Amino acid sequence: MTLVMLLASTVMVHAQDDVEYRMEIGAGVGATAYEGDFNGSILKNMQPTGAVVYRAILNPYMAIRATGMYTQLKGDAANAGTVFPAEALKNYSFKNSVIDLSLTYEYNFLPYGTGRDYRGAKRVTPFISLGIGMTYANCKDGTWDYSSQSVHSGTKSVITASVPIGLGVKYKVAPRLNLSLDWQMHFSLSDHLDGVKDPYGIASSGIFKNTDCFSTLMLSLTYSFSPKCRTCHKL
Repeated sequence: MTLVMLLASTVMVHAQDDVEYRMEIGAGVGATAYEGDFNGSILKNMQPTGAVVYRAILNPYMAIRATGMYTQLKGDAANAGTVFPAEALKNYSFKNSVIDLSLTYEYNFLPYGTGRDYRGAKRVTPFISLGIGMTYANCKDGTWDYSSQSVHSGTKSVITASVPIGLGVKYKVAPRLNLSLDWQMHFSLSDHLDGVKDPYGIASSGIFKNTDCFSTLMLSLTYSFSPKCRTCHKL
């Protein structure tokens, strides 16, 4: 009986080694592709991407993620696979710096954890995400003027809202280490991220009508901190 009690105590202590955490912070690396009038393929002109990631864990199924990302968008008319009405755009190309800040809601299809922090939790789970964002683009190639059929030289900064939608998979490497691979499509409210607005003379509006967007494939590693208090409810 003493041996059984000792083993049970050992199991209980071991089970308490893994606690639930309320927050994660880390970094991510990946690649971003511009999707717009000057890129005919989602795999063309992908650019290196770096990000800072923070998560607020609501429960094993849900989290809120804040992401600050830096990348570049690149495209050119020659490889766009389309015909532009303006002669001045046939040789147009760009490479613009972009800073994107987003806040997304993540839903895990399986409870996420080690299995010792939350009963039934899995180390691997697929997830989906949806949120809002703000995108800043530094358009160095100027501004397209449809009325004069020309690209004005100079630099124009663009700030626009965006809607990130994505899916991915998380893996619990260790009780405090989390690996995540996800793909997100960022739908912007602007048709000026490439430096050219309305090249076909069709006015852009909303999220999906003739606006620019970009997709990001990112691998991130985060560290869990701020453990939940197991005994607070007893106070």
